[in-house]
Amino acid sequence: MAAQTVGLLHPGEMGSAVGACLTAGGTRVLWASAGRSDESAQRAAEAGLEDVGSAEDVAAQADVVLSICPPHAALELARSLPSFQGIYVDANAVAPETVREIGESFDRFVDGGIVGGPPRAAEVTHLYLSGPHAATVADVFAGTPVEARIVSDEVGDASAVKMAYAAWTKGSAALLLAVRELADRAGVDGALAAEWEESIPGLAARRERARVSAERKGWRWVGEMDEIAKTFAAHGLPDGFHRAAAEVFGWRQGVRS
Repeated sequence: MAAQTVGLLHPGEMGSAVGACLTAGGTRVLWASAGRSDESAQRAAEAGLEDVGSAEDVAAQADVVLSICPPHAALELARSLPSFQGIYVDANAVAPETVREIGESFDRFVDGGIVGGPPRAAEVTHLYLSGPHAATVADVFAGTPVEARIVSDEVGDASAVKMAYAAWTKGSAALLLAVRELADRAGVDGALAAEWEESIPGLAARRERARVSAERKGWRWVGEMDEIAKTFAAHGLPDGFHRAAAEVFGWRQGVRS
């Protein structure tokens, strides 16, 4: 297969790391600096991305465009891209219903879901893919720390994997944060911590990791919890837990009261 030129929208922490994996293997990766921050420009430069200025130029030159952005921005970002004839990959933490709506804007579309942290040389990140063109996108990542896994040829299936996975990892983190806050406000935090240490070793350390992660990235998780709740509701399951998880993350970030 001929080498693919990849467009990346936008180089945040995850996107720039994914882009760096591709450039390290010799893939040409484009990005658009117009309207982006100095921090984005620095991440893009460190990842070896090529600045072509505008989203219009990304769309004109890329064979594949990767969208890696906060979930609440995924639909708007897709709709803002000028006419694009290549393969558009939405690799965001959104519900299957949302990703199918995004896919309506493109003739060739792949649903993606990233599981794991930003890829590094010593740590593999999984990229779940679904849709008729998933194999083409998987080939782009061959030999990189991003391990592409094709779920099916149905758009929405990769996002369903991501939603189910994050429903546990981030949903349980929200529960731990809420429980510890309750114990603190009730004045029994010390007793709870001692009981955890005795009967559930390791839980206190996990709660601390959840706290640190939520302080850094919890603002992104508000929208992700909403998308997970949307997925539960679409399958006739109670969605209240993850609506509440969104409130927990939003409360900690001052996003929701």
